[in-house]
Amino acid sequence: GDLRLAMWMNIRASFPGKGRTPGAQADIGRISEIWETCLAEFGDRNYLFGKFSIADAFFAPVVMRFRTYKVALPPPLQAYCDRIIAHPAVAQWMQDALEERHAMPSYDVYPD
Repeated sequence: GDLRLAMWMNIRASFPGKGRTPGAQADIGRISEIWETCLAEFGDRNYLFGKFSIADAFFAPVVMRFRTYKVALPPPLQAYCDRIIAHPAVAQWMQDALEERHAMPSYDVYPD
């Protein structure tokens, strides 16, 4: 969707305030609704369906985008993102990405 086009994933980068296209904002709204619903109905153990699952792994790249672009989220959703980032598998993935030496210049800067 538009989120992927306007806010590409780059764990090493920080682009606060960038990529806020109407389509990306709409995607953020839809994702927020999904997360709020899942956490309210099933998230009694901190993840979308209770314990960490494929659904949380699926949304890990979205969490990375929200982190890179400093997307403001309601406190419960930010707490969910923080739990995803702290999960050992995600933390290892992030560490591996930070150690990666291959670069894609077009992903390392955000055109103004």
